Amino acid sequence: MESIFDYKLDDLITYLEKLNAKPFVAKQLYDWIYKKRVFDFDQFTNIKLELREKLKEHFHIDMLVMRRKQESHLTNKYLFELDDGNLIEAVLMRHDYGLSICVSSQVGCNMGCSFCESGRLKKVRDLLPGEIVRQILMIEDDIKERISSVVVMGIGEPFDNYDNIMKFIRIINDPLGIAIGARHITVSTSGLVPMIRRYAKEDLQTNLAISLHAPNDVLRTKIMKVNKAYPIEELMKSIKEYIALTNRRVTIEYVMLKDVNDDLKCAKELGSLLKGLNVYVNLIPYNETSHIEYKKSSNENIMAFYDCLKKNGINVTVRREFGSNIDAACGQLRASEVEK
Repeated sequence: MESIFDYKLDDLITYLEKLNAKPFVAKQLYDWIYKKRVFDFDQFTNIKLELREKLKEHFHIDMLVMRRKQESHLTNKYLFELDDGNLIEAVLMRHDYGLSICVSSQVGCNMGCSFCESGRLKKVRDLLPGEIVRQILMIEDDIKERISSVVVMGIGEPFDNYDNIMKFIRIINDPLGIAIGARHITVSTSGLVPMIRRYAKEDLQTNLAISLHAPNDVLRTKIMKVNKAYPIEELMKSIKEYIALTNRRVTIEYVMLKDVNDDLKCAKELGSLLKGLNVYVNLIPYNETSHIEYKKSSNENIMAFYDCLKKNGINVTVRREFGSNIDAACGQLRASEVEK
């Protein structure tokens, strides 16, 4: 049985046509689910009983199970159980400009970045669109507030689950769906070059973030296996093509690892690599975990790195730290549960 949350509006219209139902019925279903937040076919009172019974035969409308929640002043971290018993995480972050949610795209991850907690548990499977959609619905229900922006940067490599991510984006961006504006949706990739090129042609106004984390191939290959397949020169070509096609700025994510990639030599290399491009760098203080040997850079090193990039004309920010008093590293909550 399929989840109704996996269906884009036009897919639902196509399915209903086979049942001799009019297209407006799909809009009624979306209204019950995404506007009224009613998750019971029996309560869809403006839809004929016979059709409701057919919908119940084909679809389920179940939520995920919330297994754990950790809270801090700025962050809620959620551990969800999927229909098949697998576990994923999502994180709510409170900003001055609104509420942001970081969602997972896979159960586990095969990218094998050496500093990443979620990569310790290998990929089990891709998430379906509705499993990502339901992360948002469940968190909005929990906090009784509206999410204003979404980042696909949790467990998994989004572009390794490309088609489902595109469906997810179109569901949450649909004015009749969750209605999150395209410019408030960001997809982060570790650098799958063919998918970056494909994404550039999607005619979306969403944002792209690249997890770079090193300014040269030697260092990046050491900490990110993906660099063996798609080295920096090839990655930079795809980024330039993306910017040329979309005229949109790209975010460069750079996690600050003590004595690994945080010295001024790296900062100068990074500045030279990005000079003249429509990008900005997001320096990320590392969330330490007991399972991985990397340590967070000192504030002095982070600010010296920041100043060096600024002097080289690079737009740069330092990401505000979230959840430092809870299991902040992505994948940490899931790993602690799986390894019990």
